Amino acid sequence: MKKYLKNFSKYVIPVAFLATGFSATAKPSIKKLTSDEKSKNVDSSIPASRNMNPLNKHSIGLGIGQTFLMSEFADKGEDKITWDLFYNYSASHSFDFLANFHTSKHKYLNQYTQLTGLALGIKAKTFQFDNFSPFITGGFGFYQPKVRRLINNELVTSKTKMTFGYHAGAGADLRLNDKFTIGVMGTLHNPFDVKQDLQPEVEGSYVKLMMTTFYTF
Repeated sequence: MKKYLKNFSKYVIPVAFLATGFSATAKPSIKKLTSDEKSKNVDSSIPASRNMNPLNKHSIGLGIGQTFLMSEFADKGEDKITWDLFYNYSASHSFDFLANFHTSKHKYLNQYTQLTGLALGIKAKTFQFDNFSPFITGGFGFYQPKVRRLINNELVTSKTKMTFGYHAGAGADLRLNDKFTIGVMGTLHNPFDVKQDLQPEVEGSYVKLMMTTFYTF
């Protein structure tokens, strides 16, 4: 019996003291784990690239890509590379206000289609992974389509009139840093038909596929 007590005091008691001391130093209290200071330390350890996009920021952008004419517009002009101007305002983590201005003239033989539009809409981010965020966009706008076409074997130019219309699209953005964002997007623009005097209505739609660059300030 004395032999067992001797072995117990020699091995078990030191091990118990060691385990107790390790536990006391390694396990923080529940109070410390849930304290504001601990929460701040955790927040500061999260990489900046995983933070949400900053709010209430203004951005101006430039897009370049192909404009594809559809419906009657396609018969009066050729598809070609065009430029667009953008303005973006980050209203929340999920939704931005997006404005787009574009103008272009598409010729085919002696006819042409001239497109001018100011599209206003909302950009909704479907999800965000690091600095990459796919989105969908849509809204309404003001358009001024104009065509020069053959009517009864005579070239006739339509009158310049403003009309309303809608647009819808999708794309993705990659935020490079606090100032620059690049992306891709495709948008369908559909101006409402424009009535003309003594000639058919001006009607048609077009699609834009482009690469974009935004500067945030």
